[in-house]
Amino acid sequence: MLDTADKPGKPPVPTAAVTYEVTGKGTADIAYQGRSEGGTATVDRAVALPWKKTVQVPLGRPPLVSITLGEKGGQASCSLAVRGEHVQTASAYGRFGRATCQAELASPKPSGAAG
Repeated sequence: MLDTADKPGKPPVPTAAVTYEVTGKGTADIAYQGRSEGGTATVDRAVALPWKKTVQVPLGRPPLVSITLGEKGGQASCSLAVRGEHVQTASAYGRFGRATCQAELASPKPSGAAG
């Protein structure tokens, strides 16, 4: 039986847990970076708020969540946490308002490392 997870010559890409959260009322289009090694985003359209998702993001790819409000406008805020630590918050207002939260994603420091 062939195990497709063990492809010779290509080690698995290390990842980190990233939690995206969008608060507010109404709906918004939400784009976020997930496990894609190619850096493509997943887009969920007309999502009922509030919304929250934890995904694995490859190290070296910036975790990102972007929100776009609809024609009715309103207010929504995005936030981003890496390995359980809050990193950034941004807010969108009004008709077709936009906001983006993004962070750097590096390897964690080894235990006992000075820094």
